[in-house]
Amino acid sequence: MDINLKHKLMRYMVGNFSCQEISQLITDYLDGSLTLTERIRFQMHLGLCFACRNFLRQIKYTIATLRQLPPEPVPQHVREELLERFRAWKQRSPQSSVNSEVD
Repeated sequence: MDINLKHKLMRYMVGNFSCQEISQLITDYLDGSLTLTERIRFQMHLGLCFACRNFLRQIKYTIATLRQLPPEPVPQHVREELLERFRAWKQRSPQSSVNSEVD
């Protein structure tokens, strides 16, 4: 099957989630915060896309590895800068699904 036709067919079958959308939804998927429809579309895409399955596997491995590290205190100035950068990103990002205030 022609690779372009295969990709078009895959996008149609998975409800038009692109690989980029999948990468943006991975955190929500792992947190269990996707709607049922989104979760089904996400899982359908994973079933058809090796690259996204591999990316998810890498994310899970990274999370598991980081959980094994001892916690380290974050200096207050670093925390404040991270929060400020996140707020700035949130304001610039029209697709940001983060709606709550960051403390």
